[in-house]
Amino acid sequence: MAARKKAADAKYRVGIDLGTSNTVVAYSEPGSDEIRVFGIEQLVGPGEVVALPLLPSLRYHFAPGELKSADLKLPWGEMEAPAVLGSFARKLGAQVPGRLVSSAKSWLSHASVDRLAPILPWGAGDDVEKISPVIASASYLAHVHAAWNERFPDAPLDAQDVVLTVPASFDEGARALTLEAARMAGLDTLRLLEEPQAAFYDWLFHHRATLGQELADTRLVLIVDVGGGTTDLTLIQVAMKGDAEPQLSRIGVGNHLMLGGDNMDLALAHLVEKRLASDGERLFAARLSQLVERSRAAKEQLLGPDAPASTSITLLGAGAKLIGGARSADVTREEIERIIVEGFFPLVSKDDRPTRTRGGIVEFGLPYASDAAITRHVAAFLGAHDTREQIVLDTLLLNGGVFRAEPLARRIADTLGAWRGEPVHVLANGNPDVAVARGAVAYALARAGHAPKIGGGSARSYFLLLDDDPASDGARGVCLLPRGTEEAQAIHLADRTFALTLGAPVRFHFVSSVADSAYAPGEIADVGASAGDFVRLPPIAPVVDPRGESKGNGAWKASESAVQLTTSLTEVGTLEMHCIAVDDPAKRWLLEFQLRQDEPKADAAPSETHPALPKAIDLIDRTFGARSHDVGPKEVKRLRAQLEQALGSRDTWDIALLRELFGALWDRAKRRRRSADHERLWLNLTGYCVRPGFGHPLDEWRVEQLWTLFDQGVQYSNESQIWSEWWTLWRRAAGGLDEAAQLRLLDDMAFVLQPPGTSRYRKAAGAARAGYEDMVRLAASLERVPVERKIEVGDWLLTRLKKPSENLQSWWALGRIGARQPFYGSAHGVVPPDIASAWLDALLALDWKKVEPAAFAAVQIARMTGDRSRDIADAARAAVIERLAAAGAAQAWIAMVSEVVTLDRADEGRVFGEALPAGLKLIG
Repeated sequence: MAARKKAADAKYRVGIDLGTSNTVVAYSEPGSDEIRVFGIEQLVGPGEVVALPLLPSLRYHFAPGELKSADLKLPWGEMEAPAVLGSFARKLGAQVPGRLVSSAKSWLSHASVDRLAPILPWGAGDDVEKISPVIASASYLAHVHAAWNERFPDAPLDAQDVVLTVPASFDEGARALTLEAARMAGLDTLRLLEEPQAAFYDWLFHHRATLGQELADTRLVLIVDVGGGTTDLTLIQVAMKGDAEPQLSRIGVGNHLMLGGDNMDLALAHLVEKRLASDGERLFAARLSQLVERSRAAKEQLLGPDAPASTSITLLGAGAKLIGGARSADVTREEIERIIVEGFFPLVSKDDRPTRTRGGIVEFGLPYASDAAITRHVAAFLGAHDTREQIVLDTLLLNGGVFRAEPLARRIADTLGAWRGEPVHVLANGNPDVAVARGAVAYALARAGHAPKIGGGSARSYFLLLDDDPASDGARGVCLLPRGTEEAQAIHLADRTFALTLGAPVRFHFVSSVADSAYAPGEIADVGASAGDFVRLPPIAPVVDPRGESKGNGAWKASESAVQLTTSLTEVGTLEMHCIAVDDPAKRWLLEFQLRQDEPKADAAPSETHPALPKAIDLIDRTFGARSHDVGPKEVKRLRAQLEQALGSRDTWDIALLRELFGALWDRAKRRRRSADHERLWLNLTGYCVRPGFGHPLDEWRVEQLWTLFDQGVQYSNESQIWSEWWTLWRRAAGGLDEAAQLRLLDDMAFVLQPPGTSRYRKAAGAARAGYEDMVRLAASLERVPVERKIEVGDWLLTRLKKPSENLQSWWALGRIGARQPFYGSAHGVVPPDIASAWLDALLALDWKKVEPAAFAAVQIARMTGDRSRDIADAARAAVIERLAAAGAAQAWIAMVSEVVTLDRADEGRVFGEALPAGLKLIG
């Protein structure tokens, strides 16, 4: 609503391409059919400001005294942060290692790190100020905001109709973080548009007068957008109806693919690195980052027009040897074409698919695609759509700075032509660097009816199931969004009122249909299995924030609110549903549902509840229910065996069944204190059913509710077995706890964990000196606590391990704390390599035949991630490989130390400390 009002009142329409490599702004004035690129004023040298069409998405964090105040002045004032943005940042980053923030946009989509934490520049020393990827992105937008307001003081940017582009493959999390960055930059209200669509909008705008003629022979357009950090693939269907304008519909969007120009620069840097490193030792992360920046410039030179036969790449020295320590290596145009053209755009058949290995490419902490061949990813994308759409690709639009290199553009066109059997029509894109920003403006103009629009609306009708049993043959659904609904068109179901549960889990079941049937919004339809072409979508299970409702013990009090629904399809492929309170229309809840997930086939079997679940819940209720059961101690102890008799061996209980059992146990949590046996059993079963604290819908809410019990502690505090189950419960749920909760746990155990004679930590109130071994395992599992606390716990373990009587599982714990690859925590929170290497020395000094956990602990510390800021030295890894081979260790363990691989299921269990639930797939 706010975006529409602002668009109507705005003077300018503005498009912002917040790119991995460059940020670009375009705009149009009222009454003008011209789209202009906005020159962004920026520093290009000390005190030298120039307006350029591209603002490099880079920050250089300079050292104290490195630059003078006069060097940093911009037309709107001096930069507040100790950082330089844009072109001058690029020059400085190529000269001084370890101070350049780059690829912030790639980090926004990297879920294995805390994207709100100060982690960039990645791998930089403690003397360099670090920022989060969100703040880095916000700083580029804030610079644009200030530059615009300086140029147009009477039309501030935040009051204009602004469209911000994002990769089509960005998930909800990455889009939300992009919007947060915009909000931090003072741009609270804007629209998001997918970058490949924006590139096509730019082409449409250029050819708006002759569109029918230009697309007369086109039925399907493939947009290949290769940016600095991602490759985006989109399919646009073209329908010609007589003399009318072509009808354009987006019918396919590729999955997230972290593969782009950065990877090409990195591949070239690896080649040059081998020539520069005379002793064979790899450059450390900051120096490699510097080399990558210089390789980028060489790549653009050698792939550009009138390219020389070769060029030289120089890596400056460090410190006092800035000039004298410089080293150079030559690279040829032929080498560039071999590495870039053949490596990233090989000629492949249309049946080729990306290789799937246990490993992946990781550099600077980013998990790049394991197969760098973009043409293979294109083949897989088209193949997936060909089975459903019977497509015949005839037209290609290339976008992204890499395609300014003619050999790359020619290679992908030749590959697609070979698949088709005749050349594809390549749409002209004269300036791919600015096409996305220009296209964002063209999209805004199209929404106002001043330019061609990619229309067709929703390709499906969407229904909300009304019946309790979504698998029922007679299921009914209410139409939320009819087929053909245009993007951003609000559909209000004025004749329907719903009861929305607040503060407790809510499950929404949706179905979709591609049928041409004309459904009206709010219409009740038969959507059962025999009703026609209806496809069940994955259920959505949120917990709706009551917005001010009272809480009890930190948990929301469940309630209901009568609401009406307003739905719309967004430009980035999500279904937005506003739930508006009937008694107070100002009170509303926004729910977003991703519609781009792979949909199950119409005949796919629905997920079924375990047939013995009701019996299992009855057994739980008999022991923990509200009614007075004559349940003696023996029967309480037999509950676990009874559950296994009903459900099968508990190691076969899948994650969905476990969470159902958790719900039954949680509903009866108050009765866990009936006896010591009740408490011990409840803690054991509840922890087992919530492990590892994440991986299933609503786990965040489950663990949040579970945490409300922490302050209550245990009832039978003299029972050592209950303390053991208490610590085990939190170890199993640790992956779902935030940093504050994990620190509470560690502080509660610190008095017991610290070596005898240490007095830094006092005994926590209510804590007991019981369950030390379980405390050790829990402490090792707290991956979100600060690094200095991890180091502290590791040093405590080493001190205690000097005594032969110490539990051998403490070696497992040391390996978990010093692991190079976290199990669930952010990669920036690992123990530094020099500390981990010292711990590894202690492991190498052991007899691994006598200390069985030592070998796997060494594997965790020496594991190769490919990230030079985390990996230990090559020599140390070689020593571990030698010991593993001598001990006859599994080849999979040796592979983890010698190359970048993912854990198999058995090793995931070893890291976690026990088997993980069936049906849980960990990423990373």
